[in-house]
Amino acid sequence: MITERTLSLQLKELEADGLVTRTVHTDKAPLKVDYELTEFGRTLIPLLESIALWGRETASRTGAVQQVK
Repeated sequence: MITERTLSLQLKELEADGLVTRTVHTDKAPLKVDYELTEFGRTLIPLLESIALWGRETASRTGAVQQVK
């Protein structure tokens, strides 16, 4: 579980690093904020997919790693 503050700080760091863009929708309450991967952020997708595959294979092979649903 992650706190709202921790999530907010992490998203701000990702935005500062150029990995995500932040769009604020203020046309009506409540305030809505969307985040989207930038082109640079999308370059991480193959790496993240490889890490996820490694995790799934390790979990099924050893049973020592629990999969998140």
